[in-house]
Amino acid sequence: MGEPPTRAAPTGALTRAKVPAAASRSHSDTPNLSAVAVPPRRRRRDRRGRGARGPLAPPHVPLGQSPTERFDEIVLDAVEHVEERWRDRLASVDFAVEEVPPTDDGGGWDDEISSAGVPLARLLPPGAGRRARIVIYRRPLELRALDRDDLEDLVHDIVVEEVAHFLGLPPHEVDPDGYDEDE
Repeated sequence: MGEPPTRAAPTGALTRAKVPAAASRSHSDTPNLSAVAVPPRRRRRDRRGRGARGPLAPPHVPLGQSPTERFDEIVLDAVEHVEERWRDRLASVDFAVEEVPPTDDGGGWDDEISSAGVPLARLLPPGAGRRARIVIYRRPLELRALDRDDLEDLVHDIVVEEVAHFLGLPPHEVDPDGYDEDE
């Protein structure tokens, strides 16, 4: 009637397993059971049987990106837009993204864009063995944006203002098509 269950045992242990009828020398109808070494099975599902864990979406889908990766992409788009026009003059500038501004005000900042006393971006001047750097702070900007479009506009304006300060030009000259002075 029923067959004894076959279970994986620890490595090297013996388990009862059904031997196929063709391999059996007996011509009776009862299955021939013998001791056979069965290697342990690899788990293909989690212990609650819901399936293997994996990514929810492919990496190229926005759902598969972390908030930090999405923000970095927004900053890169804004920088590329400005660099199209000012590539030669921005060759000596590094752009960086940090989570939050530092808590110490050690000074040395050439320019700082802030809102309600919280820095949104800073321009670090070139120093001995150091290039000029524009630092964009992710969390303060995300907290001030209503949605992704608003965040894209805000990041773009911040990048344009910092580049304008570095170049010594008004922001509307750095990006006459995309910078909005009224916002």
